[in-house]
Order: sequence, then C-alpha cells, then structure tokens
Amino acid sequence: MANNNIEDRLKTTIEYGQQALRDEAQAILDLIPQMDRNFEKAVDMMFHCHGKIIVTGVGKSGNVGAKIAATLASTGTPAFFINPLDVYHGDLGVMTSDDVVLALSNSGQTDELLRFIPMVLHMNVPIISMTGNSESLLAKYSNAHILVHVEKEACPLNLAPTSSTTAALAMGDALAIALMTIRNFKPRDFAQFHPGGELGKRLLTTAEDVMRTEDLPIIPSDMSLGKAIIHVSKGKLGLGVSLDDNHKVMGLITDGDIRRAMEKWQAEFFNHSVSDIMTREPKMVSAKTKLSEIQRIMHQHKIHSVLVTDKERRLLGIVDSYAASAM
Repeated sequence: MANNNIEDRLKTTIEYGQQALRDEAQAILDLIPQMDRNFEKAVDMMFHCHGKIIVTGVGKSGNVGAKIAATLASTGTPAFFINPLDVYHGDLGVMTSDDVVLALSNSGQTDELLRFIPMVLHMNVPIISMTGNSESLLAKYSNAHILVHVEKEACPLNLAPTSSTTAALAMGDALAIALMTIRNFKPRDFAQFHPGGELGKRLLTTAEDVMRTEDLPIIPSDMSLGKAIIHVSKGKLGLGVSLDDNHKVMGLITDGDIRRAMEKWQAEFFNHSVSDIMTREPKMVSAKTKLSEIQRIMHQHKIHSVLVTDKERRLLGIVDSYAASAM
C-alpha cells in the first residue's frame, strides 16, 4: 500500500510539472498575436543605436534582463545589464545619449524602475519597455512598448513569476534573433564572440592546427594489395596515400576499399595493386581550411579523413574524424 501511495504521488508530481510546461508554452504562444509595430520600432531603435543597449529591471525582471543583455551582446548587439538601484550610486555615468534603454517590468509600475526613468528622459536616452500592462506608467514613458502579457502564471497560486518571466525571456530572444537576421550575423561572427566555446573552436581552428604530419601511411601505387593491407593497418588511420616522385597526391585507398576488393576478386585479390582500387581524386583541403568546413565535408561525403595539401597537391598532412571532433 505504501509503495502505491509513493507511485501515486510521483505520478501526480509529474502531472504538475507537465501542466507547468504547458502553461508556460501557451504563454509564449500567446505573445505572437500581441506583437505589433512597437516590436518593429524597438528592433529599429536597437539596430540604429550608436552606443549600447542598457537593459534594466528589478528582481526577477532584472534576472531576465541580465540574460537578455548577455544574449544581445553575444549576437552582435553591444549590451549590458544595470540594476536601477545602482544608478543612484554612480552607475548613471556609463550612460550616454547614444544609448538605448530596455526596461523590464511585468507590472510596469515598479517604483525603483520608475524613479530611474526621469534621469533617462533628462539625458534624452530613448526607452524601450517590456511589460505586461500597456497602460502602465513605464509603457507611457517609453518610445516603444513591447507588450508581454500572460493570462496566468504557471504557479498554482498565480503569484510566483513563472509564465511571465518565461514570456519576457522569450521576447528578449525574439529581439535578439530579429537583430541577428537584420545584421546578417554569421557563424564566423558568433565565433568571434565565443572564441573559447566549442563552436568558436570549430570555426576558428584550421586544418594545420589538428592535422597529423608524422608517420603518414604513404604507399606506392604499384604496391600489391597484400602488402598494402599491412601498411594501412600500421598507419592506424584506415587509409593509405599514394604519392608521385614530387610528393603530389596520386590517390588514396581505405580499408573499406580493400574489403570490397577482397569480396570482388577473392583469390585474385593478391594479383592486384594499389593503383587498381585507389581513389584518384580524394577529398583534399588546404592548411587554412576551417575545422567546421572539414566536418561538413566529412559528413556530406560520409568519409573519415581528408588530405591536407598545398596548391600543387603536395601532401602536408591528414585530418581524421577523431582529430576533427576532438576540438
């Protein structure tokens, strides 16, 4: 009986959690019909801002604002978060008339935020507000007001900021995505703002940074396939590269090529040479090819290695899938 009670309570808590997710998902979907020309105006103001986007808010709205500022800054729009309470202790000095303020408040009536607004207006700094009340004082003070109204919080008491903060966070993402699109923000731009992250490494790392240059599995084109098996195995890359006298790439064989040749020729297999099965136009890249492009080539052609060559097809190194994914 006790176990049944535990299972019943567990099932109930899962249902509570699922309902919370449904409520918050619906709150985000309900934002779509609320978007109007004010959203366009806000994006235009931020796009043409010659200074910084100064995001501000108090309490939970402040937490959301800090995340929005971080997202904007990492996607090409200079932005940072400032607590309006800190303005009274000198932080107002960071603001100029070239900036734009993005102020968040679910009620639009937050006292600490409203006391900060007159200072902003005095400096002729334009204001974008994001609230759940279009009739609020903050909305009326703003040059553009983005309505983020939710019917109810996911909180069963309808008190704790849940759906409202999720909706505000999503609207902040919508602003950032719109700005990214207008700026034609590319993966390489993202990498510049995230040089230490995985994406940044893939977009900034080149073939010469990861390629293997020593003990390369070089095999003559006239080598018998029986001997080639041994060289491919010792190379530990699952391939062998054939070069001419000038170290230019003539072709490549893989362990897969060898297996298929054995199935095809069977007893005659040992009578054939590397030149009979090698790929004469293997995938080659330059030393400056980005790792992200190498990964794309490997995925597109379903291969595990690419050859790194100079303009004359001279072999410089090999990048295998392990090296490409290790960064």
